[in-house]
Amino acid sequence: MKGKYEVNQYIGVPLETDDSGHYQIKLDESGDFKLHSWRTGKHTKGKFKKVGQIFITENNLMVGIVRAIPVAFKDRHAYTPLQRFTSEYVSDDILKIASKKLNE
Repeated sequence: MKGKYEVNQYIGVPLETDDSGHYQIKLDESGDFKLHSWRTGKHTKGKFKKVGQIFITENNLMVGIVRAIPVAFKDRHAYTPLQRFTSEYVSDDILKIASKKLNE
C-alpha cells in the first residue's frame, strides 16, 4: 500500500518548565497528573530514539515519553498524531514517577 509508514503509540506525561528551565510534570488542579496517548503521524517530524524523549503535540504541549508501543497501521486513527520529536529528554526522576503511575 502506498504511503504506509511505521506507527507507534506513545504514552506520555505532559510537561512544563520551571523558572530555571528544567522540565517538570504538569499537574492538574488537584495536584495530580494523567498519562495520555499519541501516535506518529504521516507528517511527524524527527525520530523516536528512546523512552524519556520529549515530543511536542499539535497543540504545542511538551510531553515526555513513558512507553512506546507498536500500532497496526489500520488502527492508527484511535490515537491523536503528534507534531514533532525533540532531541531533549526528561530526567530519570520524572521518568520513574511517570512509569510508576503507568504501572498502577
